[in-house]
Amino acid sequence: MMKPSVLMLRQDDPYKCTAAKLVKFNLVRRVYYPHKDMIVLNPFGKVLLSRQDSRIASSVCAVDCSWVRTDEVFKYRKILFQGIGRRLPLLLAANPTNYSRIGILSTAEALSGSLYILGFKETAAVLMNKFKWGHTFLELNSNLLEEYANAKNLTEIADLEKSYFPQLYEY
Repeated sequence: MMKPSVLMLRQDDPYKCTAAKLVKFNLVRRVYYPHKDMIVLNPFGKVLLSRQDSRIASSVCAVDCSWVRTDEVFKYRKILFQGIGRRLPLLLAANPTNYSRIGILSTAEALSGSLYILGFKETAAVLMNKFKWGHTFLELNSNLLEEYANAKNLTEIADLEKSYFPQLYEY
């Protein structure tokens, strides 16, 4: 069983914070620093998350911070480099603030997407069930999540990203 965790930096409105809601309902565990065997989701990471990562990690951790401050958080906080850094393959947001924007996910969406790709689909659905719009995230990304989860290697995941979002790869 992959344990979902969150490193909360408290940079957003606490009433809109999806991570705080998941912690409140005991669906994710709050951590204060990443462990060595923990996948740390990093939007600037070079290595994509894949199903094979479930063999090398005991938990997955999302960093709950403001999208406005992600540069400073991920480039200057050395504590984030303690875990196994992975970039979540591109998905569409379903949260009301960033609906259908590519890759601008809430913390709950990032955790749910990662759990789905790692093979824990039921846990991913449980997390999203806490939000009115949660089912929309899984429906909006259903084909993509399924293909990412079934990909045999990182090259296949990268190819899927390029085929679904070619506008991001045009030169």
